Amino acid sequence: MQRALEIAREGIGFTSPNPMVGAVIVKDGRIIGEGFHPAYGREHAEVMAIENATEDPRGSIMYCTLEPCSPAIPGKKTPPCSNRLIAEGIGSLYIATLDPNPYVAGSGAEQLREAGIPVYVGCQAEAATRLNEAYFKFIRSGEPFVHIKMAMTLDGRIATHSGHSKWISDIDARRGVHALRSEYDAVMTGVGTVLADDPRFTVRHVPGRQPWRIVLDRAIMTPMDSQILSDEHVAKTMIFSGPGNDAIREKMIVERGAEVIRVDLDDAGKLNLSQVFQILAERRIASVLVEAGSRLVTSLVREGHFDKVSAYIAPMIAGSGIEAVGNLGTDSMKDALRLQAVKYQQINDQILVEGYRDLQHIYGMLSENVQCSQELLKSLAK
Repeated sequence: MQRALEIAREGIGFTSPNPMVGAVIVKDGRIIGEGFHPAYGREHAEVMAIENATEDPRGSIMYCTLEPCSPAIPGKKTPPCSNRLIAEGIGSLYIATLDPNPYVAGSGAEQLREAGIPVYVGCQAEAATRLNEAYFKFIRSGEPFVHIKMAMTLDGRIATHSGHSKWISDIDARRGVHALRSEYDAVMTGVGTVLADDPRFTVRHVPGRQPWRIVLDRAIMTPMDSQILSDEHVAKTMIFSGPGNDAIREKMIVERGAEVIRVDLDDAGKLNLSQVFQILAERRIASVLVEAGSRLVTSLVREGHFDKVSAYIAPMIAGSGIEAVGNLGTDSMKDALRLQAVKYQQINDQILVEGYRDLQHIYGMLSENVQCSQELLKSLAK
């Protein structure tokens, strides 16, 4: 199963809104076939493993990171994997997690059991769920998985008092951010960041897929000569604006190849974030990486529109400057937001701190998956 999880990551950045899935076929103690889901609309991991098998898979054991899809999914681009496993005579199946898709949600496993194939659920369930945390959130809630990334000084500043911010993190940390971008469907920022830094939000330092670029720009202030409106990725750029804005500027942006999407304002006169994320979900954007200034990050945190935070902390002290997160109205420390499942990583002289807002709506499926069977534990011990 660990090998299946490893090869599942080969599809990272390309399978959305589908999950990443890996499959391994074992016969007589030998791996005879491996496969992963390479991209949305392409063959699934189970089918690829069967077709890559070096000998007849009949009677073999398959290890798969996610429940095989069943015939119930409407508009499916590929044939149901459960049918193929039955036809090939797979002897038994170990899956890490059930599929939270309501059209599957146990039906694939049940179909296989009814066909006489033993199915065991739960081995490496947490690792498999973390692998597809964006998919699990999106498919269960209908909302994108939102990941806030910040780079800050030791005293919590993202820029000096003059607004200067390049660079807080070093090149190795920035390479990690570029790799992170390639894993997400979109990168989101506010117009203030565009005006201050003229960023590109591209994947340059590592190989990978270029995500959509989303700018929240209530009054359409994005400069026409900004990099996001003039580079080769302009067609993957969305500007969210408020109602009643300058139609001429909107037309100029559209003529450059980007898209302008108007949304309502909230009671505070800001763009309605719930509406923004609803529109993104309708466009099958399942994951969003936020690289923004204090105002947008504060709004996202205050309104609960985020799932994960990654903070790169450098051993620098800026004194007065722009804070990473603004006023949340927190009166006492017991009311402060404490992240869950926190992890730490050292990158040269920086510390990367990662944690989640609320694991329940992402990892709720874990309680529905049984523990790894004793039979499998014994086989792994060998």
